[in-house]
Amino acid sequence: MRLNVLEAIRAGRPVESVIHPELARSPSVLQAENFALWYGQSKTLHEVSMGVPRGKVTALIGPSGCGKSTLLRSINRLNDLIDSVRIEGDITLNGEPVYSPDVDVIELRKRLGMVFQRPNPFPMSIYENVVYPLRIDGENRKPVLREACEKALKAAAIWDEVKDRLSSSALGLSGGQQQRLCIARAVVADPEVLLLDEPCSALDPIATIRIEELIHEISSRYTVLIVTHNMQQAARVSDFTAFMYLGRLVEYGPTATIFQNPKLPETEQYVTGRFG
Repeated sequence: MRLNVLEAIRAGRPVESVIHPELARSPSVLQAENFALWYGQSKTLHEVSMGVPRGKVTALIGPSGCGKSTLLRSINRLNDLIDSVRIEGDITLNGEPVYSPDVDVIELRKRLGMVFQRPNPFPMSIYENVVYPLRIDGENRKPVLREACEKALKAAAIWDEVKDRLSSSALGLSGGQQQRLCIARAVVADPEVLLLDEPCSALDPIATIRIEELIHEISSRYTVLIVTHNMQQAARVSDFTAFMYLGRLVEYGPTATIFQNPKLPETEQYVTGRFG
């Protein structure tokens, strides 16, 4: 009798992740190798091994508390800010270890654009919000900043809406506009990967559609890793989908296959809403 994978995970037994062969044929920009993370005595991620294909959109799905956001935040080492955190294994970005002792974490985060669940524009002008990452990196040449601002706002599909009020406060924008502004700020320094942590969870349906369209547009220029609790959203925006459960990677493959013909019945049960 076949043992239910999720029951085995709940029982604390090790399980082997099901990785579809298409992943092996896709060069990875990010690679996790037996990556594990603890908050104090609590183990939150269990030996996660997965690559994130270059130039594609990869979605992390799974029930609340399954480790999706923890894994995402591990990539740019935001979890370092928590005293009780310890890790084993490693994550590499373009072959370079993220957790090497000599890594400059500030420089690392410049290579990884990050957008959070709720829009977090700074209390300053739209223009200064966008160019802020360049300013803190020492760039003060006005022509360079102006060009970068326009390019980033166009990439985030919000230029036409704000080009005539760049000196106005970003706090006056709608929630959906603020989130697109935050995406512009995340891409202005041309990162190697864009990390999106449930970027639509605080938005209304119309704003959500705009963000999803934007993800599709920018995926031609950036590798995108998105955490989402919305199955339909994952199916719409991503090329690959990874299903996680209680800190373990369960199944990972092309999005169409994960949603239409997954290898594990447990994955099918989750994506069709029969549990979780």
